[in-house]
Amino acid sequence: MHSRRALLYMPGDDRRKIEKSVTLGVDSICMDMEDGVAANRKADARAAIAQAMKELNFGASERCIRINSIGSGIEKFDLAAALTANPEAIVVPKIESAEQVKWVSDHIETHELASKKPIGTVRLLVGVETAKGILNLREIAGADKRLEAIIFGGEDFAASVGVIRTKAATELIYARQAVVTACAANDLQAIDIVFIDFKDPEGLRVEAEQGAGFGFSGKQIIHPNQVQ
Repeated sequence: MHSRRALLYMPGDDRRKIEKSVTLGVDSICMDMEDGVAANRKADARAAIAQAMKELNFGASERCIRINSIGSGIEKFDLAAALTANPEAIVVPKIESAEQVKWVSDHIETHELASKKPIGTVRLLVGVETAKGILNLREIAGADKRLEAIIFGGEDFAASVGVIRTKAATELIYARQAVVTACAANDLQAIDIVFIDFKDPEGLRVEAEQGAGFGFSGKQIIHPNQVQ
């Protein structure tokens, strides 16, 4: 398991951005099929990610693929395409129950068996970003031995409970600490919120230090400027 993770999201349908990401030396590159990709570009993202995984040298960066959420109606297509591309980790957003974690892990295991890979080759990271997800953290965190990290999604959580997001992020303190606690109890990594303003490195530094103080061992980032 990585002892820490800067997790950089790149829109899966943008080859140029994926090419840029592999030059940055970031811990984990997450090629996105979900929020970073328009609804009419999902198939393009699957194809572009598969091609990038074949053709690009990611160096020491972990290769992750984020699929669309369970219940989106396209998660099965995304997961099949993602697994065929041979990532090191699958990222699943908006998880709300242990059953959803198990569903993904079972699909990954079927793929591993069919590909003659050792069980557990593909890691699983899940996003918890709704009120229901936070309330079910205990079950989610202990759901499956393949699970390696829980990623907290601050923007979606704020929308889920109807709060206004502020720069100080005080409205997220309870949920962030709940994620860290569940992760610590289950020997998982806790990965903190995105700092949206990529032109404010000082704000990012303050928020990252606050997250580390809370006990997070990683952070999500959305722009090359944020890697350093």
